[in-house]
Amino acid sequence: MNKYLGFAVFSFLLIVTRSGMADQFSVPVQIDYSLIKKALNAQLYTGKEQTAELWNDRNGCSYLKLSNPTVDGQNGQIRLLNEVKAKFGTGLGGECLTILEWAGVLETFQQPTLDSKRSVLSFPITKASAYDRQGRRLTIDKLQELIKRFAEPKLASVKVDLNESRRSIEQTLAQFLPKNKVAQVQELLNSLKFDDVNAGKNAIAIKLVLDAPAKIISANPKPAAAFSEAEQKQWEAAWQQWDAFLSTAIKRASDDTGLPELRETLLQILMDSRSAFQAGLKEHDPDSADPVRVFFTQTWQRLSPVLSAVAKEVPGMQGLRYITFIAATDVLYELENRGAPYGLEISSNGLRRLARLLIEEKQ
Repeated sequence: MNKYLGFAVFSFLLIVTRSGMADQFSVPVQIDYSLIKKALNAQLYTGKEQTAELWNDRNGCSYLKLSNPTVDGQNGQIRLLNEVKAKFGTGLGGECLTILEWAGVLETFQQPTLDSKRSVLSFPITKASAYDRQGRRLTIDKLQELIKRFAEPKLASVKVDLNESRRSIEQTLAQFLPKNKVAQVQELLNSLKFDDVNAGKNAIAIKLVLDAPAKIISANPKPAAAFSEAEQKQWEAAWQQWDAFLSTAIKRASDDTGLPELRETLLQILMDSRSAFQAGLKEHDPDSADPVRVFFTQTWQRLSPVLSAVAKEVPGMQGLRYITFIAATDVLYELENRGAPYGLEISSNGLRRLARLLIEEKQ
């Protein structure tokens, strides 16, 4: 999916020669709490009907279980609510004699924290409270001891590994940065790190920090000539194949997620790209808005929220792939806004140069 969207959004990025001095900047990464809940389900709530049996006496007479977690944010921390069921019993004549049975809610506040390598997100507990179903605070010492001993460490052990996300961002950026500036590009990629974690109301906000040139020393490249009639025909032949490929990919993405608005948005973007790219390849008034740049800016404003919605819908931790793609795209957009220091030029000139390279490769 990322490859399909990557070509659709970035197929008009071009490599040119520029240089500059390093400066640090960041882009926001939003990890929705639905993804944190999926991490909980995958790592902890692995029992029947997504329950977590944290302790039992192996005879079935006593146990401590959590189920039905809900996640939100309050006062800069994650608030996790769990239904709790506890039972204390003893075996008597081959049967279980119940001594105590309790059901209620466990509320924990947990501080999202990055490890020393800035690549693994954990959630240490800062406060834990249990209440019965009438909202009264738990006062049973033995049950409080069990929660302290078994529930709190298990909840705090859940982690979200961002190593793969960092590698994915690095790979995405590498696809669009110049191959003739290996040292500078590698320096940029090596500087990538996650930082400054905050728990908001609906998501965890993390900053993706990296170094990039601040001062650009640039010799303006010579404007690329508009396409000739022969080049137009060659481009149309190449684009028709990509058009069919992308149309199929869009349908599959919509079917996989069950989000009809995804298909509608992507199909509309594909239609807009046809007209924007055609306009960019032809002569147009240099004093008017560049059709390729307008297309990219407007497209990303429409596409980013849709991809965020997809990230919530896909199963398991697959949503991290979409969040990663959004972050990588934001980095590319920020780099281009800083004066194309690494060769990114979102313009009709950039499209014409890249299109000619694509036609040559096709031949």
